[in-house]
Amino acid sequence: MRSSAQTIERVLVWTRRTLAVVFGVPMAIGIAMSLVDSYRRRGKKPGQFPTTPPATATVGEGTITTYTFGRDLYADMLAAIEGAQRQILFETYIWKGDAVGEKFKSALAAAADRGVEVYCVYDGFANLVVSPRFKHFPASMKVLRYPAYAAGWRFFDLRRYGRDHRKILVVDDKEAYVGGYNIGSAYETEWRDTHVRITGPGVQDLRRAFADFWNLHRRRRLRTSERPLLVETASVWEPRIRLQRNVPRLWMFPIRGMYLEAINRASTNIWMTQAYFIPDADFVEALTAAARRGVDVRLLVPLKSNHIVADWLSRGYFSQLLEAGVRIFRFKDAMVHAKTATVDGTWSTVGTANIDRLSLQGNYEINVEVIDRALAEDLEAVWAVDESNCIELTRGEWEARDLHRRFTELVLRPLRPLL
Repeated sequence: MRSSAQTIERVLVWTRRTLAVVFGVPMAIGIAMSLVDSYRRRGKKPGQFPTTPPATATVGEGTITTYTFGRDLYADMLAAIEGAQRQILFETYIWKGDAVGEKFKSALAAAADRGVEVYCVYDGFANLVVSPRFKHFPASMKVLRYPAYAAGWRFFDLRRYGRDHRKILVVDDKEAYVGGYNIGSAYETEWRDTHVRITGPGVQDLRRAFADFWNLHRRRRLRTSERPLLVETASVWEPRIRLQRNVPRLWMFPIRGMYLEAINRASTNIWMTQAYFIPDADFVEALTAAARRGVDVRLLVPLKSNHIVADWLSRGYFSQLLEAGVRIFRFKDAMVHAKTATVDGTWSTVGTANIDRLSLQGNYEINVEVIDRALAEDLEAVWAVDESNCIELTRGEWEARDLHRRFTELVLRPLRPLL
C-alpha cells in the first residue's frame, strides 16, 4: 500500500511539473513579449491608412450603412443619441474616459435628463484602467456594469467566465448600430474597424438582443426594485438579416457554426478580415478545403496588432493556409480591428466576434449575418481599399523565415486553447 501511494504521489508530482513547463514557460514568455512590445510602442502614433466613406445598401424594407472610419461612425451615433425621443440602448466592451468617451457619456446623460429611457452596459474587466470618477453616472441613467468576475462562488461554472464583448446602440425603434468599434479617442482616427447601422425590421432584433442580456444579468447586479427591460417589438421578420448571438451563460455559440456553414458552401470567393486569427482545427480545415476546391480564399490580418502574442499564435497557422492556396494579406501602419467576411458576393457578416476561442466559445458576442448582394458589394469595395494598404505574404517568404521565429511559434503553441 505504501509503495502504491508513493507511486501515485510521484505521478502527481511529475504531472504538475510537466504542466508547469508546458503552460508556464509559454505564458512567461508571452508576458515578457507583451511587456517589451508595450515599452517599444510608447509614444508611437500609427500611420495614415486609406478609408472609405459610409456606404448605404437597401436590404429588404430597411438599409445597412457600412462605416470604416471611427470619426464618421461616432458622428452619426452621437446625432442619433441627441435625436432620441423614447429609448436608448447602449452596450460596449471598452468605454474610455477620454474626450470621445466623455462625449458619449454627456450625450447619454442629456438624453436621460430630457426624459428618454437610457440603458447602458459596459464590461467591468475591459475598463479596469478607466478612472473610477468617469464611471459615476447620473441617477437618471440605468447602467449595468458587467462584473470583472461574474462566477461568484460558482468558480467551477465555465458559463460564467465570458466577457461582454458586444458593441450595440439602438435608438428608439428607428436605427441600430453593431460592429467592432469600442468607444475611445484612439478608435476615432487611429484604428481601422468596421461597424454597420441598420434601419427597418432588423432594428427589432438588436433591441431584443440587448434586452435579453440586460434581463439575464440585471437581477444580481442592480437594485432588486429594478424592473426587467420589456421591449415591444413587431413580429416582422427580415429574411435577409439574421443576428447570431453567443450566450455563454446558456451555452449557446452559433457564430462559429455560422462561419463554418458559409465557408463550406462557398464556391467562388471567401474574403475575411480578422483582428485576431487563432482558429480551431475545424476552422482551418474548412478554409483549406475551400481553397483546394478552387475558392478564392483571402485572409486580411494586422501586420502588427495591439496584442503581440495573438500575432505569434496566428502565424502558427500560416504554413497550412499558404500550402492550401489561401492568400494572406497583412494590414500595415495601423491596427485593423474589423471582424467581417463576404462569401460568393452574396453572404456577409459584420460583428464583434474574433476568430479565436475567447470569442467563438467564451464571450458574449453578436454578429449580423446578411444575405444580400448590395451589402456584399459594399464590403468587397472596402476589402479592395484595405488590400491596397496591405503586404501580401508569399509562401516563399514564409518558408524562408529564420529559426528563432519558428522556435517562438512552437513554444507559444500551447497557449492557443487559452486565447
